[in-house]
Amino acid sequence: MTEPTSSLTKNVQFFDAGAHVTAVGFLDEAPVFALGDGVAVLGEPGSANRIAAHPGGAILSAVSDGKLLVTGGDDGRVVATSADGAMREIAHEKGRWIDALAMRAGNVAWGAGREVRVRDSAGAVKAYSAPTTVRGLCFMPKGYRLALSHYNGVSLWFPNAAASPSLLEWKGSHLDVVASPDGRFVVSSMQENSLHGWRISDARNMRMSGYPKKSRSLSWSHDGHWLATSGADACIVWPFRDKDGPMGKAPRECGVRAAKVSQVAFHPRTLVVAVGYEDGFILLCRLGDAAEILVREPRVGDGAVTALIWDAIGARLAFGLDSGGAGLLTLPA
Repeated sequence: MTEPTSSLTKNVQFFDAGAHVTAVGFLDEAPVFALGDGVAVLGEPGSANRIAAHPGGAILSAVSDGKLLVTGGDDGRVVATSADGAMREIAHEKGRWIDALAMRAGNVAWGAGREVRVRDSAGAVKAYSAPTTVRGLCFMPKGYRLALSHYNGVSLWFPNAAASPSLLEWKGSHLDVVASPDGRFVVSSMQENSLHGWRISDARNMRMSGYPKKSRSLSWSHDGHWLATSGADACIVWPFRDKDGPMGKAPRECGVRAAKVSQVAFHPRTLVVAVGYEDGFILLCRLGDAAEILVREPRVGDGAVTALIWDAIGARLAFGLDSGGAGLLTLPA
């Protein structure tokens, strides 16, 4: 274990959000925290608005594109909240949980059991029934194409095309799914404490194993050359610059500690990754020289870091904890 060489703890505003933090984002530069009690906390610490997005229910999933926060709840509703606090219901899947969401360029996708629906910016909705329950969703960076993870693989679906989705197959239960920024690779986390990837051009398989826990947080570097992952006692960062991705290459490790990593978030412009742990500790790690900067030390009762995200320019980092604690790091100018 190494000690961070410097600290940013004085630049962190910490507050009590009131419930387990499911996800965090930014709306017009203001932080927003989606909570397990159905509330979205929008605005700066100390002056934030509490918005009942899912009254009487829980927010199970949330995504943000900088203009809207879209939340999915155990009430079956998909709700969009804007920076001024206005809400509108996008969909209501009665009797179902919405635990998978994705956004891209005004398009919103959500999963409810085996059913996946995509609503475009004009309001038109397309539907697809997956082979089994859908666990993760993400839009590919180029084109209107959606990746959805399920049992035995990941399907790639063009909602506006008549053709059936193509299947990237690998036996087992696939959970989260992410696509590289250049669109060359798709990677899923698995029930078996491993990751599985495919090269899109030829569907070549890529297995990344050795995790002591499930890796449920995955974050690409801005150039698509690295994939940071949780699930070990360090942030495991896989190389994807070459055409074969991580095959035959060892990953890098940064932020080694006794506690397991629970959340990772690459900076949007530099090769710095924010790392959150199961005890509430948060570090910044620079990939080039493995330098570490302390963001937050854990406190009694914190629980795990459950959400971690940078704003669009990388000036602020928002985070949330299982205990309901939340915070905002503002980098010095």
